[in-house]
Amino acid sequence: MPTLNPAQPLRTTVSLLPSPWLTELLARERRLALYGGLLLALLLPFGLAWGLDERLLRGANVWIKPIKFTLSIAVLALTTAWFVGHLPAARRRGRAVDWIVWLLIGTGSFELAYITLQAALGQASHYNVADAWHGAMYTLMGIGAMVLTATQPLLAWQLYRHSDSHRPAAYRLAVLLGLALTFVFGAGVGMLLGDRQPPDGGATVPLLGWALGGGDLRPAHFVGIHAGQVLPLIGLAAVGPKPRKAGAIVWASTLAYAMLFAALVAWGLSGPR
Repeated sequence: MPTLNPAQPLRTTVSLLPSPWLTELLARERRLALYGGLLLALLLPFGLAWGLDERLLRGANVWIKPIKFTLSIAVLALTTAWFVGHLPAARRRGRAVDWIVWLLIGTGSFELAYITLQAALGQASHYNVADAWHGAMYTLMGIGAMVLTATQPLLAWQLYRHSDSHRPAAYRLAVLLGLALTFVFGAGVGMLLGDRQPPDGGATVPLLGWALGGGDLRPAHFVGIHAGQVLPLIGLAAVGPKPRKAGAIVWASTLAYAMLFAALVAWGLSGPR
């Protein structure tokens, strides 16, 4: 997203970076920007492992799950860093942002570390409760995922309390709705997923592995946790051609997004388990 307040740019003097977007992210929230960049760099060794390791787990290569989770958490970290930049400079250095940053880094790293360990061992990370150790780790993963998504409404509250009037109201609304629904939808369907293992076998979506015959809540979970990226992009697009109708477009898009999410939940609860 471009800076919506060119009168007060956040760009730094770092000139060696290949893109001004990277410079902007580092200026907005350096810790999350570096963390997200590190996760993206991890995709290379994970991709090599995928190509060299032929082991399968439930019909999928053991390294696909670490790749998917790494990419998802990297996107979350980078967009969170971007939205932190919407706060006044003093608030970006405050304790509330520190909590958001370290909760995201801590829980995201825990999730990825355990998922990667289990992939290396050729064992499942999710739904693996074969013994006390794996049962405890699976429970901790659920708690970690809840805390990870909870960072988004925490950030939304900060943005609501310290709103930047230089940015269009419809865009600010879209950001708040997206961050809030990331937790409401993502954590909500995550709890349903906790004891409902996706069906094994049958036709699936390539790479993602989603079952095409119903009974799979993972598409709904995907839509839920990425509301914080989709709705702000819609809000940003809405303020361009028809700024007077931008607010209505944001609300209508949010309703449509919620209807899509509800349909995917219903689809995920149907079919074989």
